[in-house]
Order: sequence, then structure tokens, then C-alpha cells
Amino acid sequence: MSPPHPIATSSPSERPDRRARRRQETIEEILDIAVDVMTEEGVNGLSLSEVARRLGIQPPSLYKYFPSLMAVYDALYGRATQALLDAVREAMAAANSGLDAVRRGLDACGRWTIDNRALAQLSMWRPVPSFTPSAESFRPSEQMVELIHDGLVDAVAAGELGPEGGSDEALYLVSTMITGVLTQAMANEPEEPWGGGRFSPALATLLDLLPAAYPPPPRRAPRRRSAT
Repeated sequence: MSPPHPIATSSPSERPDRRARRRQETIEEILDIAVDVMTEEGVNGLSLSEVARRLGIQPPSLYKYFPSLMAVYDALYGRATQALLDAVREAMAAANSGLDAVRRGLDACGRWTIDNRALAQLSMWRPVPSFTPSAESFRPSEQMVELIHDGLVDAVAAGELGPEGGSDEALYLVSTMITGVLTQAMANEPEEPWGGGRFSPALATLLDLLPAAYPPPPRRAPRRRSAT
């Protein structure tokens, strides 16, 4: 008779890891459901009771994962800003430095926003008056602004823009351009993909106006050698 198979046991260090993974998987599922609810009912239509119902648990059980509805919003905000930062960073890394990187980064921002409308509304338009994101959740948004600002500074260094093209004013102008285009697109053509319709194609034209707002210095003609 062969010896009985030993009973597999988990070491104390493994059990907490499995519990932590299961907990994180449940958190991600809650957030996925929350996005579905916001997409269907609007960002302000999110409720813990509806999330619990769709998850198949009682509402009090959600408090093991999130202490309040505002905590869910904060986690969603952090998810949104990190995903947007990743999209913009990847697009800019594949571009030439300067205005090309700025254009590609803002195009990626527009595309992500249109593809993730509920999360974008939460992170860009702040439709929940009582919600303020935590510093941790807000940090990726600050990093994205820094990326765009670095692109403008690179454009100045490359002679594509004048010195003021790397200023805070120029950054605010670019921010107004992308936000204005997205606001118009989402309000007036909610079913149009990015790049379609009347509004999202306008971003490229607006960005082409940057050198007119911040003219680069004139290029010096090469000096001619005098005949000897």
C-alpha cells in the first residue's frame, strides 16, 4: 500500500498573500461595477446599495472594502488619472520631442476620455460637488500636467515656440484647448468616436495656432562669405 498523500498546507506567509489578492480582486470588481453604474446612471447616480446589489452582497459588506461612497469615488478618481497618465506618457514617448509630443499626448488624452466617459467626467469635470480627491489620487493628474509642460519647454528649446511658449500661461491655454474640445464633443456628439464629428478634429487646428500665439525667434540666415 502506497503511503497516503500529504495534506497540502499553506505557510503562514502564503495565506495572507492569498487573502490580500482576493481582497484586491474584490476591490477591482467593486470599482468595475461602479463604473458600469456611472455609465448607465450618470456619475452622480452611483450608490453603494446598487453596487452591492450587482455584486450580490448586502450593502454593509461593502464597508469592509470602502468606508464610504466618497472613498469609492476617490479610488475611481485615482484609477482614472493613472490610466490617463499612462496613455499620455506612452503616446509622448513614441513622439519626437517638442510640439509633436504635445500633439500626440493631447490626442491620447482625447481618445482615452471619449473611450472612458464616466471616469473622465469624474476626473476632469468634478460633477460630484461633495467630492474632493485625495492627494494620492490627484498626483497622476499633476504628473500628466508636468509631462505636457515639459513638452512645451522642449518646443521652446527646439525653436518651435518663442520663450513664453514654456510658460504657465501657455500651459493653461493648451489645457483650455483640450478641455474645450472634449466638452463640446461629449455634450453635443456623445456617440461620436474620437477623431469623428465636428469637434475633436478641431484640436489639431487649435494646436497649429500655438506658434502664432508664441512666435518662435526668426531663424538667422547663414552669413555669406565675401569674395576674395
